Amino acid sequence: MSTETRTEAAAPEPAPASGVKESAPQAKAIAEALTTGERPARPSPMSTSLTFGWRALLKIKHVPEQLFDVTVFPVMMTLLFTYLFGGALAGSVQDYIAFLAPGVLVQSVLFITMYTGTTLRTDIDRGVFDRFRSLPIWRPSALVGMLLGDGVRFAVGSTVTALVCLAIGWRPAGGFVGVVAGIGLVLIFAFSLGWIWTFLSMILRTPGSIMGVASFVLMPLLFGSNIFVDPSTMPGWLQAWVEVNPISHLVTAVRDLMNGMPVGPELGWSLMWSAGLVAVFGSLTMWKYRDPS
Repeated sequence: MSTETRTEAAAPEPAPASGVKESAPQAKAIAEALTTGERPARPSPMSTSLTFGWRALLKIKHVPEQLFDVTVFPVMMTLLFTYLFGGALAGSVQDYIAFLAPGVLVQSVLFITMYTGTTLRTDIDRGVFDRFRSLPIWRPSALVGMLLGDGVRFAVGSTVTALVCLAIGWRPAGGFVGVVAGIGLVLIFAFSLGWIWTFLSMILRTPGSIMGVASFVLMPLLFGSNIFVDPSTMPGWLQAWVEVNPISHLVTAVRDLMNGMPVGPELGWSLMWSAGLVAVFGSLTMWKYRDPS
């Protein structure tokens, strides 16, 4: 074999001209795969809200300590106020629990609504909601779903409080139906109250500041109401505040439902307050959610 023949046989094969030419067929195949077939239907507001609600429940599954506030706190509040004030105000624990149970149930649930704002503020600080804003979904669904997930926590807290009250002698005249109706009204009001804390999470910078402002708002509403004592024993100026306090309207309506009594105008006031809170603070929250700057 000649020298020229051996040289040609040992010569390496020429390398591909360019990586761009090789990737061109792949890019074309990807584009065809993305454009062929039917586009999935846009998810409905209900489905996306339920998805985010399920996300909130999964967070509880992975961090079960979040159930501490809806289990231990209601038990502590119920036992503390019942045995601390029962003998002094009603003569016995059994007599006082009949008056206190609906009110302490309202207090326990509404007090833990403030954690809605702190949880949302933590997600915002981690950048989670920046991703949610970019998704092609109904804008409020992330917030509505979070509140729906919290509603499950509130239902757990209500159930725990009711069971504790039953264990220490509470016997509601309205029976099971009355108790469920009262808890349902509390959950509606708690959902609407949660929009205040979601708005605060948009304008305040830390979870601690949200807790501070929420406590400042809730203290006069809860303790300046008819939860613990009959307003007729209060000074006139305090009675005037209790009469216009939305928590007093809510507690009275819940008492009527749980005790099997005819429901007065307080039920309508409670529902009107709930609708008003959602309309005002829900709108403010979405305004800030769309324009976080």
